[in-house]
Amino acid sequence: MCWEAQAVMLLRTMRIAKGGARAEAETQRMIAEKVAALVEAQIAATAATLKGSKKHRVAKKTLAVYAKRVRRNRRRLSK
Repeated sequence: MCWEAQAVMLLRTMRIAKGGARAEAETQRMIAEKVAALVEAQIAATAATLKGSKKHRVAKKTLAVYAKRVRRNRRRLSK
């Protein structure tokens, strides 16, 4: 996930640097996605904790949320 996240940051930076309507839309999307990802990760962590999962499982469930979103963004931005 580390390299994918770096790729997403690069691709987003390039898109935003171009300016215009696409840059504005990407900036707004990025902020909205971060808030939604945080909420989804918190829900995943809480659910795993309530099920009695060990700490490493809780962390794995939480990171899976971010990994899924990073993967989706890399695919979308690479088009």
